[in-house]
Amino acid sequence: MTSVGLPCVAGSTAFFVRELARHGERTAVVTAEGQLSYRELRTRVDEAAARLGPGRRLVLLAAVNSLDVLVMYLAALSAGHVVLLAPGDGPGPAASLVTAYDPDVVVRPVGAAVEVEHRRDGSGHDLHPDLALLLSTSGSTGSPKLVRLSYANLQANAESIAEYLELRPEDRAPTTLPMYYCYGLSVVHSHLWRGAGLILTSRSVTDPCFWDLFRAGKGTSLAGVPYTFDLLDRVGFDQMPLPHLRYVTQAGGRLPPDRVRRYARLGQRDGWDLVVMYGQTEATARMAYLPPRLAATHPHTIGMPIPGGSFRLEPLAGAGRDDGPVGDSADGLAGAGGVADAVGELVYTGPNVMMGYADSAADLALGSTLDELRTGDIARRTDDGLYEIVGRRTRFAKVFGLRIDLRRVEEVLATDGLSACCVTDDAAIDVVVAGPADLLLVRGLVARTCRLPDTAVRVHLVDALPRLPTGKVDLVTMRRIARAAAPPVPAARPVAASAHGREPSDVAADVRRLFADVLRSDEVTEDSTFVSLGGDSLSYVDLSLRLEDLLGHLPASWHTTPLRDLAPAARPRRGRSASVEISALLRAVAIVLIVGTHANTFDAIGGLLGGAHLLIAVAGYNFARFHLTSAPRSRRVRGLLRSTAQIAVPSVLFITALVLVMDEHNLANIVLLTNVFGPDLAGPTWEFWFIEALVQILLVLAVLVSIPVLDRAQRRFPFAVAMGALAVGLLTRFEVVVLPAGPRHTQTSVAVFWLFALGWAAAAATTVWRRLAVTAAATLTIPGFFADARREDIVLGGLVLLIWISSVRCPRPLRRLAGVLASSSLCIYLTHWQVFPLLQVDHPVLALLASLAVGVAAWRLWSGVTTLFGRLRLLPRSFVRAGRRPVPQPPGVPPASSSRTRPHKQPKVRPAAARLACARRRGGRGGRPDVEHPPPGMLHVTHLESKVRMG
Repeated sequence: MTSVGLPCVAGSTAFFVRELARHGERTAVVTAEGQLSYRELRTRVDEAAARLGPGRRLVLLAAVNSLDVLVMYLAALSAGHVVLLAPGDGPGPAASLVTAYDPDVVVRPVGAAVEVEHRRDGSGHDLHPDLALLLSTSGSTGSPKLVRLSYANLQANAESIAEYLELRPEDRAPTTLPMYYCYGLSVVHSHLWRGAGLILTSRSVTDPCFWDLFRAGKGTSLAGVPYTFDLLDRVGFDQMPLPHLRYVTQAGGRLPPDRVRRYARLGQRDGWDLVVMYGQTEATARMAYLPPRLAATHPHTIGMPIPGGSFRLEPLAGAGRDDGPVGDSADGLAGAGGVADAVGELVYTGPNVMMGYADSAADLALGSTLDELRTGDIARRTDDGLYEIVGRRTRFAKVFGLRIDLRRVEEVLATDGLSACCVTDDAAIDVVVAGPADLLLVRGLVARTCRLPDTAVRVHLVDALPRLPTGKVDLVTMRRIARAAAPPVPAARPVAASAHGREPSDVAADVRRLFADVLRSDEVTEDSTFVSLGGDSLSYVDLSLRLEDLLGHLPASWHTTPLRDLAPAARPRRGRSASVEISALLRAVAIVLIVGTHANTFDAIGGLLGGAHLLIAVAGYNFARFHLTSAPRSRRVRGLLRSTAQIAVPSVLFITALVLVMDEHNLANIVLLTNVFGPDLAGPTWEFWFIEALVQILLVLAVLVSIPVLDRAQRRFPFAVAMGALAVGLLTRFEVVVLPAGPRHTQTSVAVFWLFALGWAAAAATTVWRRLAVTAAATLTIPGFFADARREDIVLGGLVLLIWISSVRCPRPLRRLAGVLASSSLCIYLTHWQVFPLLQVDHPVLALLASLAVGVAAWRLWSGVTTLFGRLRLLPRSFVRAGRRPVPQPPGVPPASSSRTRPHKQPKVRPAAARLACARRRGGRGGRPDVEHPPPGMLHVTHLESKVRMG
């Protein structure tokens, strides 16, 4: 690959534009109207270049995401012109830049074509030979300040992005962002450099036609700012079949760590990577990226420098409260012991650093005026060598991916006679206005100025702006005012206060209590999930039934949903039917088949074998769902060992009791190693082969998951690893590896592992094509294994249901029965051997019912004993916690001084760095643990604004 930072001479162009034709007949652009090869694109670029006239000129291009605009942009670069990109979706921004910079040529979109206006012959400007591109540095606020980028800047950043994203010629990227925005433009540059394809569209991700084009064009990537991810949540992105998607990138502002983690886990589930990136227009788009393997474990960081770039931290000496980082002052950071040495302003060096700024047309003659970029962001370097942004030193904000100059907004308000100050939490702009004002008019003015939706602006009234002794506005106090005035952020699923006639807080407490009771844990918080608390298949069914009874509904992914998002249904379903998960239903059916076959209940129809082997596949399915998560490896290994113990311990205790009173079992049965010692040392019976096989498989997998290289492979390629495990298991199925012959050759852990792996692959198959692949594997491997067609049909039919159906609706009494049987399946399997022989000869149906009843009773007894033991074990901790209840914090901002204030009663305020470290230990939001981040697009209205609206 060409080295980063190529020197440029007069009239040179970026290599990715100059050599378009070298990619030949590869697809360059996909549109709703058809495709264009690189050779065809080069021809159209040459034809468009002739329309721009001779010589080197300043070309203003009002950009939209259309083919003609893309061609004209590439034509201007290829001909050596200087391109000034402006938003093309309205006349305002382009008109202000025409006034400020007096371009030689103006290109505007007109329908699907472009209109070229030559404003003079030749050029009226002195253009530096290295200058290639001019981009706005403050979003769309109307500021004439531009970033001057060279050909070397464009080429260096295109190559660097292509390198760390590992772009391939077969990649296809949709234009989800506008071309005049540096992030969207970087997607164009990097893909053209690698000979990859662009799916050119101006449609939103909320438009179904966008996804039709994405699939038709075989899209492999998706680029988004934080607001894009809000839109993806609305359209059900997590359930979309996108078979070619390879990675998703995020930049344009801070995405909260919990959302980074959630999308990283979604990618792990569906087979694509999440790449979090950090950059500025001044660095030609990108400066840092977070490797996908670290997204779930380090979501609060921006990662590492891009190839060819480097960071350093400039000490914060002399920083004052008026320009401190978001959340607290720079003085507060510098005064924190232990952390201060690692905190400073982030400074970037690399070949993609801009030539400098332009404030007027005269600046276009300047060469490079700097060799490093002061980002204005306050950062720290973590122990892992990654960088984390903890605040801002400058007065810029990124909202909806737009970089907003807050000072410019304040100046616009001042021209209307308003004394105001703007602060932000990266989700919205808070405008604090001194004195009387029409809040709705202020919000509309700011929204139009910044080209943001009204819902991204919050307006607050105060008597006077708080100021420092120097006379400057006190931004720290201003942020506290905005934070205290902002309404609380609603949960992802609004909790109806009237649901079941109870308050939301009471229901939330009951949810936590239910999780603590079923999972016997004292670590249940609102951020906990069923999986994070170590839940397994045995507790899953019981908890799901009780939770649905409590909430009135059950989300499809409730086991990975934080408790704070589990809310009562606004309109709980009152019909006679209810949903039951297919894995729970199959467990219930399988245990009935097992007991009924042993009790001769189904002899009249020739028997119904296969239930135990179906349960092995269901166990593999649940193994993947509950233990192959994005949690830390050590936690998942502990959870897997805990789940194995919950199967092994009651089994060992029960078998030990049988050994003490019967002669047909032996030590090998107790230690669950009958298949190792054989019937000579273990006794003639092999009643518990299913439990032995399952425990042995889970223990071996716990060892494999604890190996870092294998665990990383599984996280990165979950479906491929599952299919690899299936391939290993099939070595014994097709006798590539020959097992000892015997009457129990289909009942050892080695012999049935491939069925376990089939269930594992069914859980990992998140797309239609993968489900088809697992279905084909099951169809090709199960027939012939048992030499019993009916038995094979039962196992195959159950697996197909597991692959394709998540839940079914059934009458509520049947749902309750299925839940009880599934939850009791282990105890039923253990005890039924002692029950059915007493009745199977004369009363086979009664033998089945009695075996099920005894097993259910044993399960309830065992659950009661373990729950009581867990409560007794946790009782001392409860007493300790009761003695240190938290002191409630008063709402709002405390006054600076008051005769009624008792200093020793004030809540303790820790320095920002100390709160930062504490939040990180708690898994909080990084540098701003006390700031809530409402999702963009949600209406935020203060109390006063509500009055104005109602009036």
